[in-house]
Amino acid sequence: MFISSSFKKGVQFMALLAEPKKAKNLFSFSALPYKRQKNIISIVFLFIPLLLLFVFSYLPAFAMFGYSFTDWDGINPTKHFIGIENYQTIFQDLSFFQPLVTSLYYLAGSFIQIGLATVIATLLSYRLRAKNFFKGVYFFPSLINSVAIGFIFLFFFQPSGTLDSVLKIFGLYDPARLWLGDPALINISLAFTSVWRYIGYNIVMFAAAIQSISPDILEAANVDGANKFQQFKYIILPGISTILGLQLFLAISGALTVFEIPYIMTTGGNGSMTFVIQAVNLAFSNQRVGLASALAIILMIITVVISLMQKSILKDEEGKL
Repeated sequence: MFISSSFKKGVQFMALLAEPKKAKNLFSFSALPYKRQKNIISIVFLFIPLLLLFVFSYLPAFAMFGYSFTDWDGINPTKHFIGIENYQTIFQDLSFFQPLVTSLYYLAGSFIQIGLATVIATLLSYRLRAKNFFKGVYFFPSLINSVAIGFIFLFFFQPSGTLDSVLKIFGLYDPARLWLGDPALINISLAFTSVWRYIGYNIVMFAAAIQSISPDILEAANVDGANKFQQFKYIILPGISTILGLQLFLAISGALTVFEIPYIMTTGGNGSMTFVIQAVNLAFSNQRVGLASALAIILMIITVVISLMQKSILKDEEGKL
């Protein structure tokens, strides 16, 4: 019985092969079950991005972790294993952590940026003429290259430059004030530049999140007599809490790893040195790639710890709600 059944299936299979069109349909992608088709398509589309992510992100990170235990200078092909000596050097000299103080300016700027972006996105969510135009205007700085932004604001902050010319109109110009020369003002100026660049991106993200809130809820709140501030506090903010937490994480990690704008505008001089600029200078100016790699690993650990703390705090806040 089993033999005759197998023989019959074999005959049918050979008959299909004898007819090219039917054989082609038998082995075609469309003949596969829908679930298998979906899995194959997902794997094909994800393979190249995952490969690029591994080659350009994870592989260099693993290599950098290995370099942190060597005295490699970045030029000599030989690397000598020195254990945790680089980490001991860093923790014995607290001046390596001084650039983290600079990050506090960018951190404060990030909170201002997110606060302003939330308010502006809420205003744009109401019936407003040309609101899409305003979204485009706000988002445009995010599309400009960091190098271009650095040079633009170099002219903006230079003595008797654009900013001073505007202040002269209002009688607020001070010739002794140097926006990028005064250590008390330089990091505020650079943080302002960063806020100007990224606030539009946050506005668009928050505006998209607000649009996902059901208008029926806002209409019901309006009928019940809730004013705009109450709607913002009790409906809009909880409704965008997920994207708000994501942007807050990106802002904090960005404040710790800021590099382009201060490097282009000041190269880290006059008290504007950041942690990443310090690592880059050690690696490429002082040829201490091993020590710079150890600094990068420490920064990565600090970022991961802060993100875990933030995730825990946001989770507790959501539990209270």
